[in-house]
Amino acid sequence: MTAKLTAVRAGALTTVQDAGRRGYAHLGVPRSGALDAPTMRLANRLLGNDPGAAVLETTLTGCAVRPDRDVTVVVGGAHCPVTVDGRPAPWGTPVRVPAGALLDVGAVTAGVRAYVAVAGGIAVEPVLGSRSTDLLSGLGPEPLRDGAVVPVGTPAAAVAVPAAAPWPGPPAELVLPLRPGPRSDWFTPSALRTLTSATFRVSPHSNRIGLRTEGPALERASTGELPSEGMVLGAVQVPPDGRPVIFLHDHPTTGGYPVVGVVAEPALASAAQAAVGTPVRFTLD
Repeated sequence: MTAKLTAVRAGALTTVQDAGRRGYAHLGVPRSGALDAPTMRLANRLLGNDPGAAVLETTLTGCAVRPDRDVTVVVGGAHCPVTVDGRPAPWGTPVRVPAGALLDVGAVTAGVRAYVAVAGGIAVEPVLGSRSTDLLSGLGPEPLRDGAVVPVGTPAAAVAVPAAAPWPGPPAELVLPLRPGPRSDWFTPSALRTLTSATFRVSPHSNRIGLRTEGPALERASTGELPSEGMVLGAVQVPPDGRPVIFLHDHPTTGGYPVVGVVAEPALASAAQAAVGTPVRFTLD
């Protein structure tokens, strides 16, 4: 038998995430998956897991879990205190958690999302080929609740893994390379200059669906309405208030507001760790 984790403290929002479910946008199903995919892959590598093995993604306040068998974990991503039965444990490197001990992942001190990887991976039942929680469509396991029990998979046979690794820090400023279009012609020349010259800030209304910004409004040249059209990961949609929204992994697959540009996927990992108030700048890619 393999281990199970019992959630003693679920935290503000803790979900199961892996590499996501690709190829179902035509059915209205977003990709979902870990917002900070490089961190997920690095945490898994330190445990000898498959790079896309499912992990727990926490938001701001962390979580606390108790295994019923000995497990090895890595906590990475946003910086936060880690304890095992109240004793300080290292962040960012493998930690042995004995059966019955309490692993507590504390509130972040920098960044937004911490990742808790377990040797063997989180082994909830996959849906459409992924174990990810999708907050928009409701597919996958529910967000973690106090008392929930999460199964762990079988750890890999002993493999050579690095003892430690360099972890990127959260961005002091979020710089997002932007490819204009497909609806950049719906905005005035002045709005397009503002988009690439002004500084926006991360809004407290951001979530896994999209990173919302605060700052100058982008003026539209066209006042018409668009029919709903396909949306991609990284699309920068501009709602009626004129403030750009960067679509993240739980984004809707269609939308009716104009998309002024698209941010390439590799740049989105830093958006996962951009705290409220972080300056945001767009540069032409």
